[in-house]
Amino acid sequence: MNEVLNAENAFAEELETAEKAVREAGWIIMALYGKDYRVEEKSKGNPVTTADLEANRRIQEIIRGRYPEDGWLSEEDKDDLRRLGSSRVWVVDPIDGTKEFIAGVPQFAVSVGLVMEGHPVLGVVYNPPEEKLYRAVKRRGAFLNEQPIHLSRREEVKGASLLVSRSEPRRKFQSFADICRLEPIGSIAYRLAMVAEGVGDGTLTFRSLREWDVCAGVLIVEEAGGVVVDGSGRGLVFNQQDPRYHGIIASNEVLTGNLQGMVAKILAEKR
Repeated sequence: MNEVLNAENAFAEELETAEKAVREAGWIIMALYGKDYRVEEKSKGNPVTTADLEANRRIQEIIRGRYPEDGWLSEEDKDDLRRLGSSRVWVVDPIDGTKEFIAGVPQFAVSVGLVMEGHPVLGVVYNPPEEKLYRAVKRRGAFLNEQPIHLSRREEVKGASLLVSRSEPRRKFQSFADICRLEPIGSIAYRLAMVAEGVGDGTLTFRSLREWDVCAGVLIVEEAGGVVVDGSGRGLVFNQQDPRYHGIIASNEVLTGNLQGMVAKILAEKR
């Protein structure tokens, strides 16, 4: 894979395809935003809308139409475990932040990542209401609408600005609320991209998340100079049979370590 990554135009076609897919998905989403559409519940507290399904269909048409041999993992499709034997796997969330989409809060995003050997090599996160397109390719840096972006360099937890979920119970963050500024933002994919941009010093969640929630955002954070770990401090590996992570922390290397130490202590106290 190193030879591929070192190529001057590594993943140029894949990036072009991913950007086309998220933008067209964005058009579909915004055509329904604030309008009438169908809402169902896949499970308790886990809604899906016409916009999710139509955006997913279009993303799949564009990406799988171009790369039919690649593996596929999407929130809105039945998991095909043949992806585990694929050298390349696309990891997709057509709307991360469906609850925000339904509520008319413009903090949702389309997320598309490409994984090789367990790690993302390309990531695109698109927030259609603000037309903010974040992208990264491994070893090529991170960008917002063509401008390079970089993380905050803050190292101390005290006084840090943390982006947290709008819907996660606030009591879980009390230890952080006592010493940090907490800003509620919807989608975790969008939060990761915003952290990469330097809006907020970091983000964390105690929730279980899926690969499609964070795949693209993880690479964007890494390419902006940051680190993303799970609640136990381990780096994230993708295209797993069970695509779940328990907790996420993202910031620069020092602040991620300091935040994760607090998260680990809180999780241990709850056992």
